[in-house]
Amino acid sequence: MKILVTGGAGFIGTNLLLELKKQNHKLVSVDNYSIGTKENHIEGVKYISLDVNQIKEIKNDFDLIYHLAGLSRIQPSFREPTSTFISNTKGVESVIEWARLNHTKIVYSGSSSFHHDPYQSPYAFYKYLGEEICRMYRRVYDMNIEIVRFYNVYGPKEIVHGEWAAVIGIWRSQIKNNLSLTIVGDGEQKRDFTHVHDIVDALLKIGINKTKFNNEWELGTGINYSLNEVYQMFKEKFGVDKIHINDQLGNYRETLRIDNKALKLLNWKPKDRLKKYIMNL
Repeated sequence: MKILVTGGAGFIGTNLLLELKKQNHKLVSVDNYSIGTKENHIEGVKYISLDVNQIKEIKNDFDLIYHLAGLSRIQPSFREPTSTFISNTKGVESVIEWARLNHTKIVYSGSSSFHHDPYQSPYAFYKYLGEEICRMYRRVYDMNIEIVRFYNVYGPKEIVHGEWAAVIGIWRSQIKNNLSLTIVGDGEQKRDFTHVHDIVDALLKIGINKTKFNNEWELGTGINYSLNEVYQMFKEKFGVDKIHINDQLGNYRETLRIDNKALKLLNWKPKDRLKKYIMNL
């Protein structure tokens, strides 16, 4: 198969391409490198430096598209709502409309933020609209668009510094620099931490195996930990201190996968790898 991965130089995209390469597919990445990095390039993958809103500049002769590109954090979206809209909503429409002419299957990366108030942040609202665009194209044009929702993904190639880093990556960087770990708010907010290898396993099953599902694939472990509990894992490994900082706008109290359809339909078995991952850092 010839497969396109948008955001292919990013965290999840790179891990996906590594596995797809093992299956000898012809692989192309489109990335504007606003978050992704050329350090993630894989030999044998064709990389095109391009924003997804200009995707019509390339020929669509693909069998499958994984649309992973987008701005992936809540806090930067408050400062740059227009950029978030262009990437996370307009970008979705651009890719789907481009794919529609050849009726190419798309796997679209939504977000578990869908389960919360979409008006809490520009990020949540524009990801919500992205899913709505997918549903409209599915209904009106009968396109095969699979929506997947990620839950606090961590693992190799994760971002470890800057505004696009998530908590596990941030804490890894703070450990490396001999700093105390920063906990936002009281630390009792809970997250469903999902290892990127489990995410990739599900993406392969959904994309390559031609599975079709008219709802959304919830890709979480079904287990969540408070940040204070995760801190205790880091403390056990590194003996590190913590400091609490002010809570942040748009910060959810809990994320947790409660829908088991993905496990049953895909025979997908995500593992609770978090403590083992931390102990092996």
